[in-house]
Amino acid sequence: MCIRDRQRKPLLGAIAVLSAFLPGIIATSSPLFADETIKPAVVYSTGGKFDGAFNQSAFTGAEKFKTDTGIDYREFELRNDTQSQQAIGTFARDGHDPVVVIGFQQASALVEVAPEFPETRFVIVDMVVDQPNVLSVVFREHEGSFIVGMLAAMASNSNTIGAVGGMDIPLIRRMTCGYQLGAHYVKSDANVLVNFVGTTGAAWNDPIRGGELTKTQIGKGADVVLQLAGGTGIGVLQAASDAKILGIGSDANQNGLHPGQVLTSMVKHVDVAVYEAFKAAREGNWQPGIKSLGLAEGGIDWALDENNRDLMTDDMEVAAKQAKADIISGKITIHDYMIDNTCPN
Repeated sequence: MCIRDRQRKPLLGAIAVLSAFLPGIIATSSPLFADETIKPAVVYSTGGKFDGAFNQSAFTGAEKFKTDTGIDYREFELRNDTQSQQAIGTFARDGHDPVVVIGFQQASALVEVAPEFPETRFVIVDMVVDQPNVLSVVFREHEGSFIVGMLAAMASNSNTIGAVGGMDIPLIRRMTCGYQLGAHYVKSDANVLVNFVGTTGAAWNDPIRGGELTKTQIGKGADVVLQLAGGTGIGVLQAASDAKILGIGSDANQNGLHPGQVLTSMVKHVDVAVYEAFKAAREGNWQPGIKSLGLAEGGIDWALDENNRDLMTDDMEVAAKQAKADIISGKITIHDYMIDNTCPN
């Protein structure tokens, strides 16, 4: 079992993927643009705001802010990544502030737009953009995928589990690595199958292909399959349900999509990130920098509710809760794929 201490790396250039994220915020010492009048906006990633996962979680956070404050927001759903720069720039030009940008694919666009509108507050989720008017919100996803990997291995009867990723990028490999390490933490001989849908943004919105890859893994013996594929993941969970095996959701709590067939979900609280960004801007507490969210901050978790409780044995629940506590305390440190682009096993 390979679990290593996290290392730190500096940001490289205007865009950087952190090799390991420090909890909390690295930011300037005083609030920027303290102003209670805001006109928030959200630019969703490709895959649609009702992808049942990443984008929909962002939408949920924006809607909660609207309900709680009465402040409306504008939104735009990208059909493809080439629309990103224009969408972000249009919102800024029209006086929207803060502008929240969802997804790593939009980082290069934000690098171009942010300097053009120095008085506009921007937030990007899932990537780091080093600009004085940008807050970058990132997640330590491998902490959550480690726990669901444990649960998958414990639930498996065949000792073979799978994971279907969307776009083949380091961020998703970070999660599949955590999943493998979690499985091997409880069963050293567990067989973990991993496949990716593609290498472009289209990989997030292809549920048919997601279903096909799931069926392939089932044919190789997998009886639990994790989806890490955005809108494509809907096809993964559907195929798992049709085959009467267990699926695992990600990003949002997807336990209710196929009650009794989804073992759990690795929840990534993009909704909290969006809500808190809007709230901080309204209250004059917004700061640029880097905010890293993991289990300790409540940014990452695993889902247990009425839809999957009957699937969870007492031993599984105890193991997951103990692992969560041990990761938060530092007793367990999980190798981060971002450190060296490897997954030791």
